[in-house]
Amino acid sequence: MGLRLRLRVRLKARIRFSRIVTVKFFLQQSGLDDLYEKVAAGARITEEEALRLFESKHLNAVGAIADLARARKNGNRASYIVNAYINYSNYCILSCQFCAFARKKRDADGFELSTEQMVEKARAALKAGVTELHIVGGLHPSLPFSYYTGMLRALRAADARLQLKCFTAIEVLHLAWLAKKTPRQTLIELKEAGLDSLTGGGAEIFRKEVRSQIARGKESAEEYLDVHRAWHGLGGRSTCTMLFGHVESPADRVDHLRLLRGLQDETRGFTGFVPLPYQPDNNKLEVKSAPTGLDALRTIAVSRIYLDNFDHITAYWVGMGLKLAQTALSYGADDLHGTILEEHIFHMAGARTPQLQTEMEMIKAISETGRTPVQRNTFYEPIKVWDTPPQEKLVPAVAPSAILQENLASA
Repeated sequence: MGLRLRLRVRLKARIRFSRIVTVKFFLQQSGLDDLYEKVAAGARITEEEALRLFESKHLNAVGAIADLARARKNGNRASYIVNAYINYSNYCILSCQFCAFARKKRDADGFELSTEQMVEKARAALKAGVTELHIVGGLHPSLPFSYYTGMLRALRAADARLQLKCFTAIEVLHLAWLAKKTPRQTLIELKEAGLDSLTGGGAEIFRKEVRSQIARGKESAEEYLDVHRAWHGLGGRSTCTMLFGHVESPADRVDHLRLLRGLQDETRGFTGFVPLPYQPDNNKLEVKSAPTGLDALRTIAVSRIYLDNFDHITAYWVGMGLKLAQTALSYGADDLHGTILEEHIFHMAGARTPQLQTEMEMIKAISETGRTPVQRNTFYEPIKVWDTPPQEKLVPAVAPSAILQENLASA
């Protein structure tokens, strides 16, 4: 071994040792070292311990625990998907207080797309290289059940390789009402028509008292979970979400995570969890501002630590901004979601992020954190691992978790 190589190896060892010492010191200062050791041993934390993490003032110590949990699950990889969002309609019979997307038939800015228009949008997305269409809409007052099955069949015919991730749990309940069938029978017909995965939207916050404040008239927590349970029972997979940063408390968030973890123990059907930062504009809910970046990082970190039976935690860049989502890769997240191409729901609620990201921007954002970018499919399965990112020049990569380490060092 040459002298330069020996010096380089020694330097890396010293840096690694210094980081370990730094992490342990700040964990001891935070009083969370017992939870770090628990996670390191592969043990499950309790609801009381999750609440401790939410209430701790030591965000970077919480992040260090989450980063450990993430690394044990996913190593040095971080993923993204090349996808497109298509909303078939924003007409909705509900009037959720937090929603800026829904419109009534009398509203001038309401819309509904024909099956032909949906296929046209799908073909345009295919030219951009998408592998997934993410399709949701409002609870339309008059479209028949045949519209939805016909849409799925037409999209499947456009390209059999497309993965169709469609409908929230409340949409499924609405379609079951239209079809005069049980939710399970409805899901069977949707699956036969081409549905690959359910979306996780509509979970909001499960606690009944909070749910009645922000989404009066929407499905209950039990109904949301039952739809996903039925889908998982058919061999289907889905994501799940939590809308945070409005009128809920940390205890409400823990309760929400508890119910998701319980269903995952039962079915193992969730592929990933997506915390969604609340957007406060253009709705009836009296919340002055969106959750802070620190709150978003903390929520992702606690979710990663508590949801030990979930393989993936997504930092939703549309709600967080790409830079903060990038930082979240050091606080428990291992996925940045997708290229999107077209997003309406969060932007109508005031999100000022771009409407889309290119695949190259996603790869660059992941590479800058020292992670290995992975293009994934709907089920978080790898399509392409970018060991050498396809860019002429990248910003020099920092070591994994360096953002967190720097924050610990200056805490």
